[in-house]
Amino acid sequence: MHVSPDDHLTIGEVVRRTGVPASALHFYERKGLIFSERDGAHQRIFPRHMLRRISLIIVAKRLHIPLSDVAEVFAGLPTDRAPTHKDWQRVSRRWKKQLEERRRVIESLEQELTGCIGCGCLSMKACLLLNPDDTLGGRGPGPVRLQRPGAAP
Repeated sequence: MHVSPDDHLTIGEVVRRTGVPASALHFYERKGLIFSERDGAHQRIFPRHMLRRISLIIVAKRLHIPLSDVAEVFAGLPTDRAPTHKDWQRVSRRWKKQLEERRRVIESLEQELTGCIGCGCLSMKACLLLNPDDTLGGRGPGPVRLQRPGAAP
């Protein structure tokens, strides 16, 4: 049996193949992450190539990548046909840049927190968590020095 990326699957088949509940598929569709069509009986059917998108959504969720980031990356993919190898390469390069930036931010935060928690000194000159007299309260909620890279203590 020849399988084509443009073959269609029922929602039940997509649920069985991906393990993603139908309600989540409807949600992803409303968010523009995946697309379906209607058959002659007005049943929702999905092009087989949507399985790859759904798989990437599952991976992104496991990596705590927001669906808004996934949508941004998927915006570069065609919706009327199966993406080509070149389409996926272009999207992959873009996503790689986003992931590299996230990695840099996480590594920087890890270094800051390890130094701060490990030190315990609450140095007035170096500690990014210290906020005497709540002088940073006007800059917004949370640990503003840690949330805004490059913010001076």
